[in-house]
Amino acid sequence: VAPVSCAYAPGVTLNYDLLAVDIDGTLADSSGRVPRENADAIKRAKAAGIEVVLCTGRSRAESGFAIDAIGPTRAMVSAGGSMVVDPASGETLHRFPMHEPVVRGVVDLLTAEGHAALVLKAGTVSAVDYLVGTQNGATIDPVTTWWFETLGVLYTEIGSLDQDEHPEWTVRVGACAPSTRTIPIRDDLLGRYGEQVLFQSFPAVVAPEHVKDDGSGGMYHVVEAFARDAHKWSGIDWLCDRFGIDRRRTAVIGDQINDTTMIEHAGLGIAMGNAVDEIKRIADVHTSTNDECGVAAAVDRLLAGEW
Repeated sequence: VAPVSCAYAPGVTLNYDLLAVDIDGTLADSSGRVPRENADAIKRAKAAGIEVVLCTGRSRAESGFAIDAIGPTRAMVSAGGSMVVDPASGETLHRFPMHEPVVRGVVDLLTAEGHAALVLKAGTVSAVDYLVGTQNGATIDPVTTWWFETLGVLYTEIGSLDQDEHPEWTVRVGACAPSTRTIPIRDDLLGRYGEQVLFQSFPAVVAPEHVKDDGSGGMYHVVEAFARDAHKWSGIDWLCDRFGIDRRRTAVIGDQINDTTMIEHAGLGIAMGNAVDEIKRIADVHTSTNDECGVAAAVDRLLAGEW
């Protein structure tokens, strides 16, 4: 692969053409904000000619603060890799849709356990970002209510999936609850669907303590179901084809279990200092924590040609 000279630091040879950056626990600090040091570093990477891509479990509608912080990019991998979108227009460039029978089965199981099912829609076919299934008497948890209100996420409650006019545009089904309840649900879903679907369960993003405490104990987790081929690396892989980028010349930064595939498959997998043990174990290199501007530190090493 021919080396690329770095416009930001003349004489330095860049080893990577694409940098994918997770948001929560990575680009954003523990307060949920993007430090100026990280934002400036990302802008330097773009000025040097690196294709920067946000790669997040959030939907585009939930990522506005990060999009604004780093400035224009050509694409982002969103919703855990189930969508690739244009961050400026919101246009869906690619999606990994879930099969309708599986969606119905997951929604039925979640709502039977009393959890509102968060059905994420891709594209502009829907007037809302989420359909929220509340059949079987299910209710929306306080963390999700806070999340939707804080970010201005559009949603509609439905009593049946028969009200979904575009089932072919569903890319994720999830719920939020204390881990003492979500982990058994994840295991139940795995037992029912096995290789048909990809399931994840990990800690929810930052939320005020008063909306987390429901008296049942356990940290709030999200449990999510995707199409089997929908994960962060699949979104990056699709972009490499679209942009003509050698996969060996990709670098990624992450901290959580849903970053596993991109850390494993990228040319360089960078673990945050606050990453879970599994990510630290499989990463090629480590940077400092999200409260120590670890993204900025990693970008500077990339631009210096040290990595």
